[in-house]
Amino acid sequence: MLLDDELPGLTYLKMLCEQLPEIEVVKAFNNPSLFIEESKKLDYDFCIIDIEMPEINGLQIANLLNGKPLIFATAYNEYALEAFDLNAFDYIRKPIKIERLNQAIEKVKKYISLSTTVTNKKYFQVNSNKGKILLFFDKIAFIETSTLDSRDKIVHFFDKEEFVLKNITFDKLVSVLPSNDFCRINKKELISIKTIKTFTLDEITSTILNKQGQFIKFYISEVYKKEFLLKVKI
Repeated sequence: MLLDDELPGLTYLKMLCEQLPEIEVVKAFNNPSLFIEESKKLDYDFCIIDIEMPEINGLQIANLLNGKPLIFATAYNEYALEAFDLNAFDYIRKPIKIERLNQAIEKVKKYISLSTTVTNKKYFQVNSNKGKILLFFDKIAFIETSTLDSRDKIVHFFDKEEFVLKNITFDKLVSVLPSNDFCRINKKELISIKTIKTFTLDEITSTILNKQGQFIKFYISEVYKKEFLLKVKI
């Protein structure tokens, strides 16, 4: 999630984040009070926030985030020491460059990866359009971004049943799904390895039939190609 009370700066930060292939902006705020309220309801992995803001500053907000990883982005350097006292992962000076932003985000990604507990669970609980559900891993064929709201994801089961997963990121899904059984193939889709019928370097033909009786096809983006090939052991 993003927070900057200056709309031009917020718009620019959101644009930079959208250029990073593994990052999905859950929501962007230019109102600190609204950010605090909404952060209690939304599912997100980390946030990037400004420090100098009216009513309440970013340092104060950091104390309300229940330990969520955060990156400060500010035009001022006098808050750096206090920011790191709050266990901020990084402190980026404005104007922000995409290379510097990516460097900060990589620190957060490593932390999330290391803090993810590997278990033998066969399912996990998630909020959906039909209430809380237990999402059993072996039933999942593929998951895609909702066209109605990118914060939501649609999970497709092998038995053709579908659910809308509310306010969840692909990073969160990847962290809970068995890594050997699922693979992110592009910015908007994640599939079960069991769905693969045939594939080329750019396209997967699945075992799933669409409404026209044709096998559903998926494209593999360049960013995720290496990971995909490793998982299918080529």
